[in-house]
Amino acid sequence: MTKKITIGRTDRAHFPELGFLDIDIKIDTGAYTSSIYCTDIGEEDGALTANFLDPEHPKYNGRKMYFEEYEITQVRSSNGQSQLRYEVKTIITLFKKHYIISLTLSDRKEMRYPVLIGRKFLSKKFVVDTELQDLSFILSQNEN
Repeated sequence: MTKKITIGRTDRAHFPELGFLDIDIKIDTGAYTSSIYCTDIGEEDGALTANFLDPEHPKYNGRKMYFEEYEITQVRSSNGQSQLRYEVKTIITLFKKHYIISLTLSDRKEMRYPVLIGRKFLSKKFVVDTELQDLSFILSQNEN
């Protein structure tokens, strides 16, 4: 059995395939799926296209991303409403380790954190301590 890593209620993660370093994430044990803030989501010539974040976000890079592999999944919000969302797989780096993560694409403009990490990703890898914050980010800063 692998020892679980303690993660706090918030942190910063790298998404190397998406071109983001140290992007703010919020850990949400009430959410099953993980999601990332996207705009201009659509299908084009058999591929999923999306812009991550928006021009007002400091980490916005303006790059339109293309995904040939994606799914459409049903997500139920905390108020019980269901909606269909696109879902992609990418790499997330936390605690100097690379993991594959499934992210649903959603409009999180009104949310403080552009990325929400849910139970599906956390399970069997992490234990959450809500009194702590930025443990992975602090670890990476202490290395430099």
